[in-house]
Amino acid sequence: MIVTRLDEAQLLDQAGELADLLVDAVAGGASIGFLAPLGRTAAMAWWEERTVAVAAGELAVWAAREGERALGTVSLAFPGKPNSRHRAELVKLMVHRDARGQGLGRRLLATAEEAAIDAGVTLLHLDTETDSLAERLYGSAGWTRAGVIPDFAASPTGVLRPTTIYYKYVGVTALTR
Repeated sequence: MIVTRLDEAQLLDQAGELADLLVDAVAGGASIGFLAPLGRTAAMAWWEERTVAVAAGELAVWAAREGERALGTVSLAFPGKPNSRHRAELVKLMVHRDARGQGLGRRLLATAEEAAIDAGVTLLHLDTETDSLAERLYGSAGWTRAGVIPDFAASPTGVLRPTTIYYKYVGVTALTR
């Protein structure tokens, strides 16, 4: 399996495969900002809209592919404010249901963490559904739980669920904290 950072053109080219991955994640219950059922056309449009942020350097997107199929993705969102250039948000970590349990989520997480260090980022943060499989991944990968916000986001079925906020120091700062 190959994990590659996508530029704007590659993201547009792979939008269909990434849309299939997004549809699968939502159908599988992943709370990643969408309600079920999510149609492929809407998912593809969502990915295509990300190309503007990728071109502007505000978003970095990686895709894990096996052949012609996207099996996972992760992104880093970089804030534009001068006082927050030391941090980035980890967003949309997704693994296709067919590829779960094989270490791909951990590999994508490590890829994003390494890229953050290379970009000079020292603090990462994310939010995830409380008591989800994703939450167990972040905890086991050394992320620190900052707290829980009740009724923060709706699950794909529309039920309000709590969200847990995590952070992680990476790079030199992580070694001195």
